[in-house]
Amino acid sequence: MEASVDGSNTKNNDGVGNLMAARNSLKLSLEKSKALGLALEKAGPRLEEISQRLPSLGAAVRPIRAEKDALLAVGGHINRAVGPAAAVLKVFDAVHGLEKSLLSDPRNELPGYLSVLKRLEEALHFLGDNCGLAIQWLEDIVEYLEDNRVADERFLLNLKKSLKGLRELQNDGERARLDGGLLDAALDQLENEFRRLLTEHSVPLPMSSPSLLGEQACIAPSPLPVSVIQKLQAIIGRLIANNRLEKCISIYVEIRSANVRASLQALDLDYLEISVSEVNDVQSIEGYIAQWGKHLEFAVKHLFEAEFKLCNDVFERIGLDVWMGCFANIAAQAGILAFLQFGRTVTESKKDPVKLLKLLDIFASLNKLRLDFNRLFGGAACAEIQNLTRHLIKSVIEGAAEIFWELLFQVELQRKSSPPQDGNVPKLVSFITDYCNKLLGENYKPILTQVLVIHRSWKHEKFQERLLVNEILNIIKAVELNLDTWMKAYEDRNLSHLFAMNNHWHLYKHLRDTKLGDLLGETWLREHEQSKDYYATVFLSDSWGKLPGHLSREGLIMFSGGHATARDLVKRRLKTFNEAFDEVYKKQSIWVISEKDLREKTCQLIVQAVVPVYRSYMQNYGPLVEQDASSSKYAKYTVHTLEKMLLSLFQPRPVRYGSFKGRSPGGKLEVDLRRTTSSVV
Repeated sequence: MEASVDGSNTKNNDGVGNLMAARNSLKLSLEKSKALGLALEKAGPRLEEISQRLPSLGAAVRPIRAEKDALLAVGGHINRAVGPAAAVLKVFDAVHGLEKSLLSDPRNELPGYLSVLKRLEEALHFLGDNCGLAIQWLEDIVEYLEDNRVADERFLLNLKKSLKGLRELQNDGERARLDGGLLDAALDQLENEFRRLLTEHSVPLPMSSPSLLGEQACIAPSPLPVSVIQKLQAIIGRLIANNRLEKCISIYVEIRSANVRASLQALDLDYLEISVSEVNDVQSIEGYIAQWGKHLEFAVKHLFEAEFKLCNDVFERIGLDVWMGCFANIAAQAGILAFLQFGRTVTESKKDPVKLLKLLDIFASLNKLRLDFNRLFGGAACAEIQNLTRHLIKSVIEGAAEIFWELLFQVELQRKSSPPQDGNVPKLVSFITDYCNKLLGENYKPILTQVLVIHRSWKHEKFQERLLVNEILNIIKAVELNLDTWMKAYEDRNLSHLFAMNNHWHLYKHLRDTKLGDLLGETWLREHEQSKDYYATVFLSDSWGKLPGHLSREGLIMFSGGHATARDLVKRRLKTFNEAFDEVYKKQSIWVISEKDLREKTCQLIVQAVVPVYRSYMQNYGPLVEQDASSSKYAKYTVHTLEKMLLSLFQPRPVRYGSFKGRSPGGKLEVDLRRTTSSVV
């Protein structure tokens, strides 16, 4: 039994042990299940994350599954594409390294600045040439990776987007996008330095006395120093390389034309702005034209000549058309057009004989500068100056020829006018004689001949010098006919004789020893001298020569204490003499003999004809009436008073002359030389 009990106890102990073991095992299993549950709970998000990353991981490992040949070739393609791109990036870095030097002031070290600028240009040229190549190679490798599915599609998409942006920038061609605007900033610096060099070395010509311009053989110009010209040329070279030539020329023209204008300001050129109406009214226009000729010569031979040479020196490496165009702009802006316009204004003024001399003066000035004009302004760039000059010369020649050939007609036209009321020389006569002498003189005859030759050639007609001489002779003949006509127009014969005496003497005196007098000949001159003598004799005998006859001694005896009959006779004769004298004197006191020598001689002859007879008469018979209460009524003049009155005759009075105006019908020229005391012009 014990054995059974022991057996039973043994069995019981084994069951408990098994239960304990099962419990422990169950407990351990529960703990493991719990831990597994917690682990599973934690692994959920990670699995979700892994699930999300699986596509990209699959794409990343996909190239491993690409074909073996494609994988082996991809390295070479990438290396070939990255090489040019790396070189471009290296040059970009170099460009940024130049920034500090190029943003500094170039005046401190211009050669070094230009050298750095050239390096920048070369770098940008390299970038311009190679950026497109690098982009193309990168595009090719992207295409290769895409075609062989050797890279991630999203990666390739982003890379293609970046390359597209680079391609668009490269196609725009804007260098500012390559260097950040550094080149433009450097070029602006160079333009400022170009302006500074010109401004600091452009100095107006000093002129001590504008009135001595014609006497100065040469005025040394103020050229730029050679070193400055070399710097300007170096700057121009870089500006041209970057398409900045137009701006460069604009700066040059602005500064140099201002310098020429500053030089001309010392000449007082306000008269160049004169209007046509002012030309007609201003009597001193001849002085303006004389100034104009000197000023134009100075401007052309010294100022514009210097600018012409300087333009050639500075821009000679660029080409003829460029520097000639630059010079043309300087000349136009500096004032050459104003000089030509002044001449044009004179040609447009009213036509009169004095204008002929003005036009000849203008032609002489232009002709003197003809070679200079052709050389300086002969290029195509100076077309405006050429056209204005040609038009001015044409107007001058046509105007001068028209006035000259109409002069005879205008002299003849004056024949119908009334003669001077004072018997003086008409303004027309004195003007024409002096005028024709000027036309035949050394100053005007060659010019007038040249003008008439050119004018005839335009009409395909030949001109002979004899035509000029004959025309002037015809004008003088017309003047003589006018004088004959006017002499006959006087109702008073004595005034007619005085008029004839005046004018014959004027012609003789003022044409003797002159070009016109030589042309007319000695015989012609002597005829007028003799005519003067003849009319002087007739004038004296017919007027003053009759006065002594009133002081007759007939019926009178020498004074011997006084006789009433003799006294009455003396009174009557003195009264008659006084009345005749007063009448003649009153009439002739307003007559004029303008030539002093003729006036004094005529007065002396009158005194010689009247005073001695009067003196003798008064000495012998004056006492007969001087004792009378009414003596002053008969002994009206003392000998001294009478002589003084006669010597004061024929004095010229201050007169005002009219202007020379064209007034004839149809716009023809008409000489209007009227005086306030004369009807004849």
